[in-house]
Amino acid sequence: MARRRCMIVEDQALIAMALEAYLEEVGFETAGPFMSNAASLQWLHVETPELAVLDVVLKDGPCVQLARELKSRGIPFAIYSGLPPAVDTPEEFRDVPWLEKPVSRETLATTLEQLTRASGNDGTDGVPDKESARKSGQRN
Repeated sequence: MARRRCMIVEDQALIAMALEAYLEEVGFETAGPFMSNAASLQWLHVETPELAVLDVVLKDGPCVQLARELKSRGIPFAIYSGLPPAVDTPEEFRDVPWLEKPVSRETLATTLEQLTRASGNDGTDGVPDKESARKSGQRN
């Protein structure tokens, strides 16, 4: 299976490095970590991740514009924040998985895998690998 590129947007260096190390360990290619909206948006002008993990509030403010850009491009993302979701959450954050720090590594990985599958961006192009095909009785 192809490694999926995950954009990490987190302004706390230790958390960002831990996220990066764990995501690479479970098979993601990482982009970032980006510590500001400005750096994230600049990178998105020339690159495209397959999914993203966003902290809600960065050093240069809430990542509403970043979330809007990702949604407009059909790039799934999860919020990874120390803040709980608010009743008046901006539209850009609605219908998005919200992981409140701290969260287990397994929960993070499961959430990202679900986002990848839901977007059809799981690297298979709809063609099952030989092992999956064997188990389901399909032919490749």
